[in-house]
Amino acid sequence: MDGLYGDSTRSVKAVGSEPVPGNPVVAPPVIASTFHLSPDEAQPLDKYGRYSNPTWRQLESALAELEGAAAALVFGSGMAAITSVLRVLAKPGTKLVVPADGYNQVRRYAKEYLASQGVTVVEAESAGMCAAASDADVVLAETPANPGLDVVDLHRLAMDCRRRGSTLVVDNTTATPFGQQPLSLGADLVVASATKALSGHSDLIAGYVAGSHPELMAAVEQERLLAGAILGPFEAWLVLRSLGSAGLRFDRQCQNAQALAVMLRAHPAVRWVRYPGLPDDPSHQVAAQQMKRFGGLVAIELTDADAVHALVDRSALLVASTSFGGIHTSVDRRIRWGDPVSDGFARIALGIEDTDDLISDFERALQ
Repeated sequence: MDGLYGDSTRSVKAVGSEPVPGNPVVAPPVIASTFHLSPDEAQPLDKYGRYSNPTWRQLESALAELEGAAAALVFGSGMAAITSVLRVLAKPGTKLVVPADGYNQVRRYAKEYLASQGVTVVEAESAGMCAAASDADVVLAETPANPGLDVVDLHRLAMDCRRRGSTLVVDNTTATPFGQQPLSLGADLVVASATKALSGHSDLIAGYVAGSHPELMAAVEQERLLAGAILGPFEAWLVLRSLGSAGLRFDRQCQNAQALAVMLRAHPAVRWVRYPGLPDDPSHQVAAQQMKRFGGLVAIELTDADAVHALVDRSALLVASTSFGGIHTSVDRRIRWGDPVSDGFARIALGIEDTDDLISDFERALQ
């Protein structure tokens, strides 16, 4: 695809169909578990719904295009994508580095399952990821990290992994391919939850893996087949449909996040703010080098839990919910889910509301 196109144009083109007269502009979903077989027993492209599906292929082609990958594979959830990759790469006797400040369920899986299988699991915060990778076999980085929004220097980390001969996997959920492209910075694989900003309507769960190493992608595809961690064809079609507006939605979410972070940084009720787009954020310099947009999440600390609850109660626009990337702006007090954060920590996931309305609403709610 032409590199001169903007992200919204890339989104629209990625989900388009071939212009065959009489065919629908938007391809309908193929909802089937069983396909006709050839009488001579030659293997057709589609034979059974756990192996393949035409709607999968269209979505995978679009995701690969957006991530700058040779191929992509869709899964039933972001965790299904991540754990499938880890099962392929983290064999007994290997050393695996996972984010200490990233999504907590990944750490839990590594400690409770992989460690018991003979994998040495090391947890490293974003700032220490490069040091931890110096003697690792597999490195999983999440950047910006969820929920604290620290940033890993992906180019430096990729170079360190290449010298070691280790495999670098990057969770691109927070940034999305509209914010950064880890494969272009040297990552071997990208994993992500498409539940968030890419589908963007808080109504489905999906994940994917993208990469350009044929043998590695084939191994992940085989793991998906055998483990059965597949995405339903209707859900795949919903993600595909949503991708067409994803670039536009994510742009508004980032715009809202930047404006809100600036306002909250100056507000006396807010102890501190983390957002990579702020010029004085500890991660801004690295983020500015590798990110096109800084994402739709803002992390803040208020006085305590009551202050977070009061913020939501006094607001006319905020929704108390977990997950992120939807059209509604939401607030999530992450300590309730086991993240190592303070009692007054809140992750704000920006939606697509008008920026001025959001700023005014936060100012009223914080008074």
